[in-house]
This record gives sequence, C-alpha cells and structure tokens, in this order.
Amino acid sequence: MEKVFDSDDFPAEDAFSAWEKATADAVMPTSFKLIGTDVFRGRVSTMSLGAVQVSAMAYSSYLTRRTPKLIRVSDPEIFAFGVTGSGSHVIEQNRHRAAVRPGELLFFESSRPFETHADGECILIQFPRTLLPLPNRHVTRLICQALPGDQGMGRLLTAFLTHLAEDSTSYTPGDAARLGTVGLDLVTATLAHFLEREDDMPSDSRQRVLYMRITSFIERHLADSRLTAAEVAAAHHISVRSLHRIFQQHGVTVRSWIRGRRLERCRRDLADPLKRHVPIHAIAARWGFPQPADFTRAFRTAHGITPSDYRNHVHRHGSRTGTQSQVPGAPGQGSADAFWR
Repeated sequence: MEKVFDSDDFPAEDAFSAWEKATADAVMPTSFKLIGTDVFRGRVSTMSLGAVQVSAMAYSSYLTRRTPKLIRVSDPEIFAFGVTGSGSHVIEQNRHRAAVRPGELLFFESSRPFETHADGECILIQFPRTLLPLPNRHVTRLICQALPGDQGMGRLLTAFLTHLAEDSTSYTPGDAARLGTVGLDLVTATLAHFLEREDDMPSDSRQRVLYMRITSFIERHLADSRLTAAEVAAAHHISVRSLHRIFQQHGVTVRSWIRGRRLERCRRDLADPLKRHVPIHAIAARWGFPQPADFTRAFRTAHGITPSDYRNHVHRHGSRTGTQSQVPGAPGQGSADAFWR
C-alpha cells in the first residue's frame, strides 16, 4: 500500500487540517472535529485496484460529517465497505444508527449524508456505485447496518482486506485489476448473502466466489492429512467432477493446489526461528505429510533443496519468512489468489 498521510510528518498544529485534506482526496470530502484532544494522530495508506480502492486508516477520536452541502459540491458516487480493526465507531446514515464493534463490517455510501464518531482503525474498500451488480433498491437496506465479519462471506471479505492492508507487494496493473475484480466479487457476494439474494449475482461472479470459498475451506483444513476432493466437494454441495472443473479453469488440479499450499506452510515453519527446535518430520506431519520420505521428495522437487538444507541455509544467512519460493500449484506472488498466502 502507498502512504498518503501520517501525522508524524506534520507539525502538531497542522496535522488535523492535513488529515482532512488527505481523506477528502483519498476517500471523500467530509468535515471533522476533534473529540477530547487537541492533538490529532492518524495515518492513511491506499492501494488502487483499477476502479476499486482499498484504504487502511488509523486515527484519534473525532466527529466527522458528510453534509448535503458537501455532497452537492463533490460526490464521487461510491459505495464503501469497511471492516473495523479496533476502537469505537458509531455511524448514522439512511435513518439508521450503528455502533460497530471490532471485526464487524459496515456498508455506507457517499451520496447520502452521514455522521460518524470514531477512533481506532479500519480498512475500507470503495468502488463506483455503478459497478455493483445488485439492484439498488435491495442494497440500500444494508446501508449503516453492522454485519458480522467473522463468518461465511464476511470472513472472506475481511481476510481479503486484511491481507491487502498488510501486503507490501508491488502488483502489476493487470494483477491490480484482477484483485479489484476479486474484491468487488467478495463485496457483491457478501451483500447478496445478507440480503438472501445470491441468485441476483452474475454467474461469473458466483463461480469466482465459489472458488474462493473452496480455497478458503482447504486452507482451514490443510493440517488434516485425510482431506480429500470428495470431502471438499461435499462441504460445498457440488460434485467431485464439478470441483475438478473449477480448479481446471484456474490452471491447477485440486491435488496440486492442496500439495502446494501444504509445502508452503512447511517452508514457512522451517524458516521461522521460533520453530527451529521443532523436528522437520513434526512440521511435515502437521501440514499433511505423515511420511517423512514423501515430504522430503516433494520439498526437493518444489524448491530444489532438501528441507534440512533449506532450514540450515535460512537460519545461517537469514531470511524473511514472508518471501515465497514459487510452489507448483500454489497461488503465486502477485496473483489474485495471493491473499490466501
């Protein structure tokens, strides 16, 4: 993400006015008033994903208003979905008032007045209203409603936004556009889920979201060495044949995807200095490789080095555990699936 504002970069007396200008440019114009303090501290970073933008924000306690006058002066005509990371957030819009707790999602828009009392952290995904492929008359029912972000589609959207906020990857324009599509698909699926109108989603969006739901399910069950394609298919109420077809559309097989993700989890544990005392066979068994010899062959094939030599090399020369070797069948750096890493 690209930093667009940090209060540490300004004299204390100028930070708050600079914040107001930065958020007007990055999100939408609003008016601000500090609450309970004369010194403002905050930061904003953004990531452009084509027509979609993700913003990570942290801030002192303030009151913000988007008034009818500000809307008349400048309205980007966007929807925004936010996940609260910490602190207190109370918002009023569309005749609703929501007190949003950490981990919950909130949907709002730029074209209606709102008032917010907030302090803490949040991550926003915003996009033009015209890109949301759901009927506006239904979508507006969810404006200013606190929605769970720790289950189902809400969890997938939260994971996506959290990954991007923590990511330091430089994406190509093509990668960014694909990630924007992923984000919009997840927003659409989340809204459709809470509206109980999944059938209103375009078929291609439903297929992309289904793939993300499946890969998320697999990630949560990687440690189960008995995980099979049949179990994955049954959990999503589809046939095994349909499951294989979905993965073929993404250029991988179910087996290679699972194997690649398990190898990546092993690689990270081998590079983790806090796990240096854990035997290699225990790490392998934890991630679905009960036979040490099978794991050694698979790891050597993927990385061109044995697990023990890799661990020795990493701890001798140092390594960032977040650096990924390209694993056959696993989501690669910079791809639209990268947030599952």
